[in-house]
Amino acid sequence: MFTAKSDRPYFETWLRRTRRQLSVSGRLSEIALLLSREEGGSADSWRNRLRDLLEGEEAPSVDLLIQIDQLLAGKSQETPSNLAQDSLF
Repeated sequence: MFTAKSDRPYFETWLRRTRRQLSVSGRLSEIALLLSREEGGSADSWRNRLRDLLEGEEAPSVDLLIQIDQLLAGKSQETPSNLAQDSLF
């Protein structure tokens, strides 16, 4: 039996990982709220759009894909060495 290869393997991988991360209770709503604050629009419209993305009904732009990844990763924290150097001056 022949199985077709995905024409978007990186997107499919991103989609599986993002589905898993947004399956945590409240996480999808949290990301929708953050996107509404950064991009405008209501949290409900972002929640619906994220659901469409997760169901494969809409493909995100590369910019949105990166933005969602950054929000899921959280804010990067400064390293202790950077904090120590800042206090020298």
